[in-house]
Formats: sequence, structure tokens, C-alpha cells
Amino acid sequence: MTSSKKTKETPQEPAGTSERGQDLSAKAFIISSIWWFVISTSVGLLLAIKFLWPEFMGNTPEFTFGRMRPLHVNGVLFGWLLAVDMGLLYYVIPRLCGNRLYSEKLGMFTVIAFNLVITAAVFTTLGGVTQGLEYAELPWFLDIGVTVVWVVFGINIFGTILTRKHEKMYVAIWYTMGAIVWTTFVYTAGNFGTELFTGVNQANLNWFYVHNAVGLIFTPLGVALAYYLIPKQTQAPLYSHKLSMIGFWTISFIYVWTGAHHMIHGPISQWLQTVAIIFSAMLIIPVWTVIVNFFGTVSGKWDLVRRDPILKYLMTGTTFYLLTCFQGPMQALRSVNAITSKTDWVVGHAHMAVFGAFSFFAVAGCLYAVPRMVKKPLYSQALANSAFWFMFSGGLIYFVLLWIGGFIQGLQWNDPSIPFIDTVKFMAPFWWSRLAGGTLIFTGAVLFLYNISRTFTYDPASATATGPTPTEGDTKPAKAAV
Repeated sequence: MTSSKKTKETPQEPAGTSERGQDLSAKAFIISSIWWFVISTSVGLLLAIKFLWPEFMGNTPEFTFGRMRPLHVNGVLFGWLLAVDMGLLYYVIPRLCGNRLYSEKLGMFTVIAFNLVITAAVFTTLGGVTQGLEYAELPWFLDIGVTVVWVVFGINIFGTILTRKHEKMYVAIWYTMGAIVWTTFVYTAGNFGTELFTGVNQANLNWFYVHNAVGLIFTPLGVALAYYLIPKQTQAPLYSHKLSMIGFWTISFIYVWTGAHHMIHGPISQWLQTVAIIFSAMLIIPVWTVIVNFFGTVSGKWDLVRRDPILKYLMTGTTFYLLTCFQGPMQALRSVNAITSKTDWVVGHAHMAVFGAFSFFAVAGCLYAVPRMVKKPLYSQALANSAFWFMFSGGLIYFVLLWIGGFIQGLQWNDPSIPFIDTVKFMAPFWWSRLAGGTLIFTGAVLFLYNISRTFTYDPASATATGPTPTEGDTKPAKAAV
């Protein structure tokens, strides 16, 4: 790659991070979030079964599709992905700033409070206590709890950054700061602002929230982690600091305008649809900067990817991120949207973003950070590789088969001569593939949980370690970030 000048920028490390209590909140957040990952994917597996046998689990209201589906979605988005991102950032940001986390007490407050909110959400969701809006099902009193946790999390992260020892800031810090600010506005608009509107205006604001929850919450958090992990795991400088800054500032200005592409052909103004389409296409700018930077950093070290499960997750997640961000603008085009909108194609697309891209980044972060925090090798490198192949193969089956089935489903819906019930019957083989892929994903999640849990608890003196040394790559101060 010659499109951007290579810099000598690598994530920095602090001195003296072995004090008692170091990383306590990061550890707690990570292990609790992985448990929610397994619980949430198990609910997704039950939902996949219900597609094939709707009578499965009977007619008990708490176990109907309409209540279990938001439990799965919110469990994955908040119980797993947002929580693990917060935990990993409690690990990463102090190391990039050269100091300890601003307050471990505040950190433990966020862990305990957030887990209480998620636990309460299980009961409210299954009990039908909901706002009835996509991604915003939590009742208002739990939304207040999430807001308090996020404010405290922001204070802790910004406090760490403001008291940093390193003057210059690495790109992962920029993405983290951006995500904290953007999440504040996006979550407030989606969970409180929607209650002030009705009809089309409420739907438009809800889809602003849904799309930007992925684009301005989980995307910058995931990209921040990958910007830290890829140079660290390859022990190579970041390909281009300039590209990373272009990506950060363009995503901050472009992504916010794309949510209305979920309402193409809907009862909203044509000009608003067109604006959403144009800005969706412009997302290629920040996406391409990330892709070039990540692949450029790994260039010449591809043999490491073959052998290292952490890099497998990172580079597979990068590839899924590229595919996701190619599909998104394509789906926004009116001609394509007329076929794919509301079909199972969208389900495959959404899972590739949240699971295939950002969850893969998060899993890689856990495999990297946990051994270094507990100062002993990963319990099993073989288990890490096995979990990867289960998740990767399950995800690929899930994504691709639903894209194919969903596209044909959309074509059938556009043919008035085909009865709707026939389009439902047609999807049965693709729902079997959904169940097969989901089973593999769930299996990988269980192996991942077991591997991380054993890393916390096993005694390396009485067992043969199969992972890297716990401080590998963290012992030498890196060159100052630009």
C-alpha cells in the first residue's frame, strides 16, 4: 500500500500498573458481559427454533416471540457488547494515557449498577413492560439507570484522559471520547426524545436512534479497540495516523444523517430519503480509512494471522466490517431497498455488523487483555482457535443464507401473484440454516466463556499454559503517539 505515508505510531503503555486493585472494574465488566453474551445467544437460539416450530415453549406470554426477541436484542447490544466495550476501555485507556484509571470505585459502581439494570431488563422485557420501540424497549426508569451509568463511565474515562502522563493522544482515545459524547445524544434521543412525538415523527426519530446506535455507539467503540489491538498484537506501527484522523472526523459528520434510509418508500419526505441515501453512500470515506489502516498495519505479517486467534478475530471482524458497510449503502438505494427492506436479508446484515464485526473485535480484546490483567497465560490457545472457528463458520452460514433467502423473499413479495403464505413456506430451509448457524455461534460463545473463566481461576504452576506470556508486548514503552 502506497496511498498513505506510514507512521511510527503505536499504542503507548504506562509504567507501574501492577499495584493492588489495578484493573478490578475492567475484570468485573469483562467476565459479567461474557456471561450475558452466552445468555443472550441462548435466547437467540430459542428464537431460531420458534421460527421452525412456533408452538415451541407453548403459549406462555413470557416465552412468546414478541417478548423474547427484544430480550435477545437488548441482551446482545447492552448486556454483552456495550458492557464488554466499557470493560475493555477501562483496560485500554489507562495504558494509552500512562496512568491508572481515574477511579476504580467509580468503575465498580458502573459494573454493579449496569448489571442490575440489565438483570431488571430481563424481567421487564419478559413481563411485557416496554416502550414498544426498536432498541428502546427498556422502560423509562431503566433508561435513567443506563444514563446514570453512562455519565459515571464518561467521568471516569475523561478523568483518566485529563490526568494522563502522555501529552499526545493516540487515535483510540479520540474514538473513545467521540463515542462517549455521541452515545449521550443518541441514547437520549432514542429513549427519551421519542416519547415526545407520535406517528411518522416518532418513527423517524426511532430509526435515527437505531441506526446511530450501531454507527455512533458500537462502531467507534469497536474501532477504538481494534486501533489499539492490531498494532499491539502485530508489534507493528499503525499504517497511517493521518488516515485514522480522517476516518474519525468524517464518521462524526456523516453517520448522523443516515438513519432515514430505513424508511425509504415510507411516509416521509422524498428530500429526507435522498439525504439519507447520499450520506449512506458517503460512509465509504470513514470505512475505507479504517480498512486501509488495519490491513496496512498487518501487511507483511499475515503468517501471524494464521497462527494467532486474536488476529483471526480482528482481521475477520475487519472484513465483516467492510462487507457490512458495503451492504448498508447498497440497501439504501431505492431500487435495492424495494427488494430487501423488512426481509430476512436485513437480519443477516444486522447480525454481521453487531456479531461479525464488533463482537469479534470485543472477543479479541478479551483474549488479549485478560491474560495480561491476571498476569498468566491464556488458559488454552486451542480453545480460543476452536471458539473462533465455531463463531466464524456459524456466522458465515447465518449471514450468507439469510442474504440469499431474504433477497428471494423480497422478490416474491413484489410479485402479487404469489400468496404471502407461500413466501413463508419458502423460507423454511433458510430458517434451518439460521438454526444451524446459531447453534455453532452459541457453541463458540460457551467455549469462549469457559476459556476466559479458566484463565481467571487456574493455577499456572500446576497446569501447562498454552497461551502467550501475560505481559508479552506490554513490557516495552512504545514510541509516543502523534
